[in-house]
Amino acid sequence: MKNWAKNMTFDPVAFLAKAGFGRQQIELQPKETFFSQGDSAEAIFYLESGRAKLTVVSERGKEATITFYSPGDFIGEGALTGIVGPCMATASAVNTCTAIKIMRDEMVRVMHDDPQFSDFFMKFLLAKSIRTQADLVDQLFNSSEKRLARVLLLMAEFGKPDERATYIPPVSQETLAEMIGTTRSRVSFFMNRFRALGLISYNGRIQVHKALLNVVLLDQLPGHNAQRPALPVIGPILKPIIPIVEVLLKPVVPILATILKPVKPIVGAIKRKLAMVEETVLPSEPVKPDLEA
Repeated sequence: MKNWAKNMTFDPVAFLAKAGFGRQQIELQPKETFFSQGDSAEAIFYLESGRAKLTVVSERGKEATITFYSPGDFIGEGALTGIVGPCMATASAVNTCTAIKIMRDEMVRVMHDDPQFSDFFMKFLLAKSIRTQADLVDQLFNSSEKRLARVLLLMAEFGKPDERATYIPPVSQETLAEMIGTTRSRVSFFMNRFRALGLISYNGRIQVHKALLNVVLLDQLPGHNAQRPALPVIGPILKPIIPIVEVLLKPVVPILATILKPVKPIVGAIKRKLAMVEETVLPSEPVKPDLEA
């Protein structure tokens, strides 16, 4: 009964919000690392404030950004695997971050002793799993423009109550290109298009607006046409020309109708003949075996 009462009063957020046995509150400046690729995975971090990112470096030295972290996320949960192994990626601070560093043994103990904390941590893992599956579907089936819109919304933590537009952490176009699997030039083109359409703003930092959701949810840009942004430039040029073209073609239309009039019966007869052939197709003869062989 004593353990049950303890579990009922256990507060996972309070546990993570303060240092204690096996826990340490840390502060990282931009570009400082929580852990580096190849380090021993001995601790998990609970991000209290700031933004962080996870990157991986290939054997040839090429770096790619995998994901970004927001306050309330766990970083380095791979340390809970059965055998302590090396970190597969590098987690670093994008801006000033505060976090709780929880040693692996302490994390395992709390998960065993406190079901509420285990439930809290399991919800995070399930949400991350769903996010990973959504990332894979997005990468396989969506256009690069739609993938960029989704990444911007995720980085802006869009969906918080009473928040019409949010800023994303500092990120280069090269990083965005790596995350969505395209080139920097394409990212630049799409970002300029989003900005021209009022979907994002840029004044030292990128601000994402609610209208960008239409690109992800409805697969539409303003005007219900992905190619619409070019039309306002061409439309005013063609508008005065269209009446002139109509006047020029008006006397030609009856002449074309007269020329094509005798052709109509021939076309109709050909169509009827083709229909009869399709209805009376004979089965093909079976292939005879080659006896001489």
